[in-house]
Amino acid sequence: MGVVDMSNNHPPSHETKDFFPSPALSLSLAGIFRDGGGAGSSAGNMETTEEVDEGSAAASRGGRPREETSTVEISSENSEPMRSRGSDDDLEHDDTGNEDEEDPNNNSKKKKRKKYHRHTVQQIREMEALFKESPHPDEKQRQQLSKQLGLHPRQVKFWFQNRRTQIKAIQERHENSLLKAEIEKLREENKGLRGTSKNPSCPNCGFASSSNNTPTLPAEEQQLRIENARLRAEVEMLRAALGKYPLGTSPNSSSSCSGGNDEENKSALDFYTGIFGLEKPRIMHIVNQAMEQLTMMATSGEPLWIRSFETGREILNYDEYMKEFPPGDIKSKRMCIEASRDTGIVFMELPRLVQTFMDVNQWREMFPSMISKAATVDVICNGTEGANSWDGAVQLMFAEVQMLTPVVGTREVYFVRYCKQMSAAQWGIVDVSVDKVEGSIDASLLRCRKLPSGCILQEQSNAHCKVTWVEHLECQKSIVDSLYRVTVNSGQAFGARRWMATLQQQCERLLFFMATNIPTKDTTGVATLAGRKSILTLAQRMTWGFYRILGASSYNAWNKIPSKTGQEDIRVTSRRNLTDPGEPQGLILCAVSSIWLPVSRDILFDFLKDENHRHEWDVMSNGGPVQSVANLAKGQDKGNAVSIQAVKLRENNMWILQDTCANAYESAVVYAPVDIAGMQSVITGCDSSNIAVLPSGFSILPDGLESTPFVITSRPEDRSSEGGSLLTVAFQILTSNSTTAKLSKESVESINNLLLCTLHKIKTRFQCDNGY
Repeated sequence: MGVVDMSNNHPPSHETKDFFPSPALSLSLAGIFRDGGGAGSSAGNMETTEEVDEGSAAASRGGRPREETSTVEISSENSEPMRSRGSDDDLEHDDTGNEDEEDPNNNSKKKKRKKYHRHTVQQIREMEALFKESPHPDEKQRQQLSKQLGLHPRQVKFWFQNRRTQIKAIQERHENSLLKAEIEKLREENKGLRGTSKNPSCPNCGFASSSNNTPTLPAEEQQLRIENARLRAEVEMLRAALGKYPLGTSPNSSSSCSGGNDEENKSALDFYTGIFGLEKPRIMHIVNQAMEQLTMMATSGEPLWIRSFETGREILNYDEYMKEFPPGDIKSKRMCIEASRDTGIVFMELPRLVQTFMDVNQWREMFPSMISKAATVDVICNGTEGANSWDGAVQLMFAEVQMLTPVVGTREVYFVRYCKQMSAAQWGIVDVSVDKVEGSIDASLLRCRKLPSGCILQEQSNAHCKVTWVEHLECQKSIVDSLYRVTVNSGQAFGARRWMATLQQQCERLLFFMATNIPTKDTTGVATLAGRKSILTLAQRMTWGFYRILGASSYNAWNKIPSKTGQEDIRVTSRRNLTDPGEPQGLILCAVSSIWLPVSRDILFDFLKDENHRHEWDVMSNGGPVQSVANLAKGQDKGNAVSIQAVKLRENNMWILQDTCANAYESAVVYAPVDIAGMQSVITGCDSSNIAVLPSGFSILPDGLESTPFVITSRPEDRSSEGGSLLTVAFQILTSNSTTAKLSKESVESINNLLLCTLHKIKTRFQCDNGY
């Protein structure tokens, strides 16, 4: 359920997988980095939010050789590494100990020499213990520590500043070395490609061919280009993680570029003929045709789209589609077509909505439950200058789309995104895959391809936009778990309805977050606007973390474990948190299971989110009563809300932060126990970034089976039957505060029992424990 400290248990030694598009080519940041030198930091590397004088900068550079090699462990889940004791910041200066001494070499000149204070082993141990808990101690903590250790408060302050600076410097050097290595590798491969294109040869006999009859590119060269695209995506994500290298540039360009050669700094498209063997003019021709096709599919009615009498959804008439858009090649029999269309109104201004789609980071944040990975691999064409800067922009992008369950695999797709302003109040954004050479590219890229898909954005009054979404995919046939087979094969799992519902939900959340006139009935228990925003920010971080650990992305290395009942399919994974203040430090174990229940999604969602029913399923509450501390609306639907609940236990009380999300397609209930004192400060408006939360919760989807009437009757409530639900339950526990402990069998058994007990309680509540 939440943070359960099992200090006697031992986690596994393996780390979580990298967050890059290609597992085979992943550039892992996790590992051990040996730093044999000094900290190498200066005043310029200090955090900009704090002032560090010349003395502290000198102390951070160190005045003595290191006695031991420091070990740094860098996790892909966190942004900063931890380092061992014995670093140069153990020497702190004493500002009160300055004195004048005569220079023995020149008696007429004097210089000031500052005395340095060498911390004792006990002082270092105590300060490092506090640093592990709070890298940014407040004034009260520093005062208390200084009295305890017999140090001046400024000495404690400088020690913490130096330690943070050293950690940051080590991480930056390591990341820069990784980036430089990858860029050098890309450069060598690009040089080889340029040489191959200048001296083409026959793939069969090996003799050079004439320039007038250049053969098609061999499979090996095509594979190298795919490799380049993937590596570029990984490097791009590293740059984004550093947050300081703009697109198309590289770190240490002065040292890594050879002799100031401008050719080395060109876009990747200048290094070879084009993307997957396509020239840039050919790419522009493809995206313009795709935009025309998208416009027709978004605006046409029958006979291209036929509305189903049973479901009310629009179905693509594939025969009419083939007449309008004859294929350029024969579709493989191993591929199936998914097509869907949906229309809705969103609460966002048109320019900002366009910006959201074209900025890959904003696009990923707008669909947190769907997009587990995304990157801009290359910029093919920049937009126009001025207010409409995205008009004409073309980007090569990568995305991994997931469902909120590890049972269904993710879909990885490379595509070109083209943005075009059609009129003063209308924009079009189209995505289309351009990998047409099935015989020579990696098979993983063929699992999912985008046929012309995207959306038409129409500006409305009062800062609203009408969005017409078309999702058109060509996917490789694969075996899907029986639970989700109907949902996936019908196209609902990754269709336009889900994209539209998620977009509307997120736009509404942003609107409520920025609003200043929320009715009092929708904000209870919070007196200030700053407190409301702080709580909503914390809840958003908690929910996004829950989405990230729930899917089948390579973020998570899921392992099946046998179930005692044999009915549940339970998967577990573990990860280490080293320095991320947003989660408890140590080894975290996660268990997930997905089941089908003969209960409608709305009924199940209302039951799980209701604080009055928490004692019926929450094992950790021990049946104790629950009282609402605060409740904040974040949408018009009452199911979109953030609440703080107080659970009365026998020994003490426990506060739970809960975030409930509901849209037209899926629902989620995410919660985590929180520190009461820390949560009280958040309610008053304090920063919530250092509040550690370990989310658990539920994801609820309709089972995909269409409702059909059991009897013919005039009574409206009897004319249709409610369908079932697909429930995914996820729990996270902290098995050990140590990041070096190993996973024990008892830890897995504990979280397994927790999950099975919760499922049993939910099944019993709806009288479906037998047979399901």
